[in-house]
Amino acid sequence: MKGLSIAAAAAQMGVELTADHQQQLEHYLQLLSRWNRAYNLTAIRDPKKMVTHHILDSLSILPFMEGERVADLGSGAGLPGIPIALLYPEIEVVMVDSNSKKSRFIQQAILELGLANASVVHSRVEELRPDPLFDMVVSRAFTSLSRFLVLSSPLLKSGGVAVAMKGKWPEQGDGEVIGGFELERVAAVTVPGISAERHMVICRKV
Repeated sequence: MKGLSIAAAAAQMGVELTADHQQQLEHYLQLLSRWNRAYNLTAIRDPKKMVTHHILDSLSILPFMEGERVADLGSGAGLPGIPIALLYPEIEVVMVDSNSKKSRFIQQAILELGLANASVVHSRVEELRPDPLFDMVVSRAFTSLSRFLVLSSPLLKSGGVAVAMKGKWPEQGDGEVIGGFELERVAAVTVPGISAERHMVICRKV
């Protein structure tokens, strides 16, 4: 990762970023750093670690995207929802978080980055009642796999996909696939600058 730009590091993961994409992602990071000083949105404060552990880690989901309407559950500071919305303007991205400070930050990021395809819902996931339902739901370090699938089921269309962004796999504890879903695949991903394991756990609603 040393000396690599965001675009060069992303290319190692098979994600092509334009100069505009890189500029927008850097703008987002500047905004996150500024808000983080006042509101403690993320424990990561080192700018280089924000690139690897927030931006590049979020970009690792892009090869697995599908559908036209996506929910990011427990979005936190808008990760991976903001990067998804930046790179896929044709996809509607709804970010959901119950923390009011984080939700306000996401709304500010959407405004500053001009993301017409993105929105934020300040709500507990259990209380969400989407209409129409989503084609895809994603989560990044949000909860256990089984809990994520329980929360995802009423939000997803039949045949829709739930993608849990995980570290080690199998995960310890509550990591099983619940009824109503089938495990489609588990894909190991490599994120430049992160030595820890990363996996995409992809489950299809049946």
